[in-house]
Amino acid sequence: MSDEVVIHIVDDEEPVRKSLAFLMTVSGHAVRVHNSASSFLSVAKDLDHACLVTDLRMPEMNGVELLQQLQREDAMIPAIVITGHADVPMAVEAMKAGALDFIEKPFVDEVLLDAVAGAIAELGRKLRNAEDVLATRQRIDQLSERERQVMEGIVAGLPNKTIAYNLNISPRTVEAHRANVMARMNARNLPALVRMVLAAEADKS
Repeated sequence: MSDEVVIHIVDDEEPVRKSLAFLMTVSGHAVRVHNSASSFLSVAKDLDHACLVTDLRMPEMNGVELLQQLQREDAMIPAIVITGHADVPMAVEAMKAGALDFIEKPFVDEVLLDAVAGAIAELGRKLRNAEDVLATRQRIDQLSERERQVMEGIVAGLPNKTIAYNLNISPRTVEAHRANVMARMNARNLPALVRMVLAAEADKS
């Protein structure tokens, strides 16, 4: 699987698609073009290193509706919306739907290129977070049942004596399990353990 980020351009007007594709290509980006939102959606679920540049006003499905559909599908694709029509309510809707930027035409090339650079950086953060969550889940799965029980007590903020009482084991045994949990979870300290476990739980919801 390639780690190269592909810029996907969605616009119903061919001259615009060609112009944006040329700009992205000469700036060193890999590019794919789509003539409609539905065309892009047909491949979106299989994309993992992608950024989206979409027009706002398109027939059948507009840019906001496209982003809303991507949200429903939990697609991790940072998006930039461009439009030739200054429309504040639509801009707000685009941002609510997950757009990272909303750019009005006409714009200078650097504005779009800067927005794309920001989208790529955001994608990198999301991918790293997803990898961290996956690693945390794998570590949790490798804990024994008792270690998971102790970890749940730790994350809940319970003192060792309370955890020992709830599990009908000695505080010394809790301390041993706690040390094992910290080591096996690769947690530097208690706050780090709590953060990673809460992040893994939140990602399940």
